[in-house]
Amino acid sequence: MKRTVISLVVLLSFAVCSAQVIETKPLPPAQKTGGMPVMEAFQLRKSGRSFSSKEITPQQLSNVLWAAYGINRPEGLRTVPAAKEWYEYDIYVMKTDGWFLYEPKSHALQKMGNEDLRAFGGTQDFVKVAPVILVFVADFDRMTGTTDEVRIFYSAVDVGYISQNVYLCCASEGLATIVLGQVDKVKAHEVLKLRPNQRVILSQPVAYPGQ
Repeated sequence: MKRTVISLVVLLSFAVCSAQVIETKPLPPAQKTGGMPVMEAFQLRKSGRSFSSKEITPQQLSNVLWAAYGINRPEGLRTVPAAKEWYEYDIYVMKTDGWFLYEPKSHALQKMGNEDLRAFGGTQDFVKVAPVILVFVADFDRMTGTTDEVRIFYSAVDVGYISQNVYLCCASEGLATIVLGQVDKVKAHEVLKLRPNQRVILSQPVAYPGQ
């Protein structure tokens, strides 16, 4: 009886913390050829703190998300390495028209809510101007058969690959970005309706450069 009660509590907690998909919005196919030569992208890669509020195009968003965490091989592997192929990250996308979860397998955005949550994407004022803010969330439940110390280490390593891919893609697309550790992670966890073992790690605004 006691075990049944505990299981019920866990299930109820999961239901309360997990957001529901409102609709799925396919992204345009990512442009996987052309673009800027990688050495030029390295030359232009930088952190920006001045953003335009102008919306980026759906194609640009598609390219950025695919570069960050998209599938680039038939067997389902990604554009970034991942320890033990855990692929523990989810990328939440905060936009003016709501907040979304990137689904790499279908290369689509799952709309999770209609609220503009960009104010929770970082503590600095310049962040809120960006029309798109990516929030990188590590799901420790996917990192099976190990310790929390190892989970913390590899989630820190893996987010570095993801954020650098975003930097290089933004350089190629003529977009501005910066990776941010200054996020109210407790509040972001709350508004994104995450489960206890999901951890907000970093955020990354994506925008046209400001004037």
